[in-house]
Amino acid sequence: METVTFDDFLKVDIRIGTILEVNDFPKARKPAYQLTINFGTLGIKKSSAQITNLYSKEDLIGKQISAILNFKPRQIANFMSECLVLGVYNENNEVVLLKPFKKIKNGETVS
Repeated sequence: METVTFDDFLKVDIRIGTILEVNDFPKARKPAYQLTINFGTLGIKKSSAQITNLYSKEDLIGKQISAILNFKPRQIANFMSECLVLGVYNENNEVVLLKPFKKIKNGETVS
């Protein structure tokens, strides 16, 4: 594993946001949703997330997540993903979302 400095860590802008909208993403190569996420004063961002195995669209609406906001936007099929939603692969190779235990103001920085 490569080590990083604290200054390297500070370059990654991880924020809390609330999922406003979830849509199917049939053009994605692997099953995914298109998410619309509110990051407070930082605005509304879109992201593609391969989380269809563990989460229904209805379960995700209103849920808070953590995401990296300063990744370069990435074209995925016909969709522009503007942030990277964070998760961890479980023992079944399914993505489990990283989220706060308590409600946090949208746009707050993870440190």
